Amino acid sequence: MTYASTVSMKVNGERRDLEVDNRTSLLDALREHLHLTGTKKGCDHGQCGACTVLVNGVRINSCLTLAVMHDGDEVTTIEGLGQPDNLHPMQAAFVKHDGFQCGYCTPGQICSSVAVLEEIKANLPSHVTVSLTERTRISEAEIRERMSGNICRCGAYSNIVEAIVEAAGTRA
Repeated sequence: MTYASTVSMKVNGERRDLEVDNRTSLLDALREHLHLTGTKKGCDHGQCGACTVLVNGVRINSCLTLAVMHDGDEVTTIEGLGQPDNLHPMQAAFVKHDGFQCGYCTPGQICSSVAVLEEIKANLPSHVTVSLTERTRISEAEIRERMSGNICRCGAYSNIVEAIVEAAGTRA
């Protein structure tokens, strides 16, 4: 006996209707059903961040959530941020600062980086935010703390921080 559901979500600006097994993760729905392979399956346990996507503007590990939980949601993957001839500013900054080595974690790093800047803009504090009564400022400490859920096995962290700072239009 199989348990399937129809899920309707807007993926990268396009409405998509999927028939999925209720146990299908959002990651597997994106990769296997929609063939959006930019989002990577790293650990499949929510520990590496390679599968990070934006759902309704908030970053999540797509391996830890079921596709059926996102009926009606708006999902943005790396493919929805920019195209080779029209890069998102964060993608361009990653290229400029060599914020990738092997590239496997890069899609998740970029999606997470975009969300980090939105979190700071929205004045959401992190564990290293100095003051809860003043505007949160972009700093190397803020970026490193907020990006700590995205692992880069090649060690491009300093380049990633430089890329995020550039995309933010400021210096840490």
